[in-house]
Amino acid sequence: MSIFQELEANSHEQVIICSGPKAGLRAIIAIHDTTLGPALGGTRMWTYASDEDALRDALRLSRGMTYKAAVAGLNLGGGKAVILGDPRKDKTEILFRMYGRFIEGLAGRYITAEDVGTSVRDMEWVRMETRYVTGIDKALGGSGDPSPVTALGVYYGMKACAKKLTGNDSLSGKSVIVQGAGNVGSYLCSHLASEGVKIFLTDIDRERVKAVSDRTGAEYVDPEKIYDVGADIFAPCAMGAVVNDDTLPRLKVQIIAGGANNQLADEEKHGRMLVERGILYAPDYAINAGGLINVANELEGYSQERALARAEGIYATILEIFSIAEAEGVPSYEASRKLAEDRMAKIGHLKKFFAGRAGPHDRNGDGHHRN
Repeated sequence: MSIFQELEANSHEQVIICSGPKAGLRAIIAIHDTTLGPALGGTRMWTYASDEDALRDALRLSRGMTYKAAVAGLNLGGGKAVILGDPRKDKTEILFRMYGRFIEGLAGRYITAEDVGTSVRDMEWVRMETRYVTGIDKALGGSGDPSPVTALGVYYGMKACAKKLTGNDSLSGKSVIVQGAGNVGSYLCSHLASEGVKIFLTDIDRERVKAVSDRTGAEYVDPEKIYDVGADIFAPCAMGAVVNDDTLPRLKVQIIAGGANNQLADEEKHGRMLVERGILYAPDYAINAGGLINVANELEGYSQERALARAEGIYATILEIFSIAEAEGVPSYEASRKLAEDRMAKIGHLKKFFAGRAGPHDRNGDGHHRN
C-alpha cells in the first residue's frame, strides 16, 4: 500500500514526520481519530528494521489507542508516536526537546506520554518544550510511572475472565504465564503472587526475571519455550503480535489476558481461531487501558486514588464485552470494537447536532439569528 492507502484503510486523520538531523531525531506521530477529544498516546522508542515498519507500528498503535479510550469511557482520541533509535544509547536531552517542539506545533491535537523505550525523565525533557505531555514526575504535578495502574487493570480484567469462564473470579490456585518482566509484568506478578497464583515468567533479560522471581516466586521459562507451557492463563506483557500462526497452535491455556498492545498478529484471523480453539480472549486495548486512564487523570488534576478506582472498573468493561459477544454471537475482539464504535458514533452525532444548532454567528436551530 501507499502511505495514503495505509491512512485511508483505517481512517487515520494525520501523520507527522519529524526530522531533526542535528539532534538525531527521526520520529513519526500518528493521529487516528479525534471524535471524542484530543489524541492521547505514548511515545515509543525502538530500533525498527525499516522506516516502513516504524510507520506501520505507529498507525496500528494509534488506532488501538482510539478504541482503548472509547471503551474506557474517556473523552480522548487515539494517537501514538514512535522515535526511531536505540533507547539504550541514543537518548539525549536535545533529541526529546526537539521532539517536544513538534508536539507543541500540533497545538493540543496530540498529547504524549511514556511508552516502550521511554521514561518519566524523557517526558520531562519533552515538557521543557510543550505542555501537551503527561506521565511526568509526581514532584512536578504529574502521575509518574503509569505501569502500576496498567497492571492493576490487567489483574482485574483477568479476574473478570475467570468469572466468565468459571462463575468465580478468584485466581487462587490457578497458573498464569507472564510474558515480560518489565514494569507492567513485574507489578502484575506481585498481584498474582498475593492471591496464590502459580506464575511462569519469561523475558529476554534474565536479571529482570531474577528480580521478579525473588520477590514473587515466579518460575523462569525460556522465551522460546513459553508457548508450550500448560497453564490456565497466558498474559502477554511485552511486545505485540505474539499470538500468530506459529504460536497460537502451541498455546495450552484457557484464557489470554495481558498488558501488551496488539497481541493478535491479525485481529480478525487469530481472533476467530481463538474462538475455534475455545480460548477466551480479553481484547488488549480494553484490558490494558489502566495506563491511559492514569495519564488521562493528569489532565483533570491527578489523583492516584481516582485513577486506581477507574482502573478497577476494567473488570466490568471486560464482562460487558463478553456479554455483547455472547448476545450477538461474535468474537470478543469484535464485541469490543462495537462497544467503542457505538460510543464514538453517538458522541460524534451529538457534536454535529450542537454544531448545527449554534454556529459562530449564534444562529438558532432554524437558521435565524437570536434576538
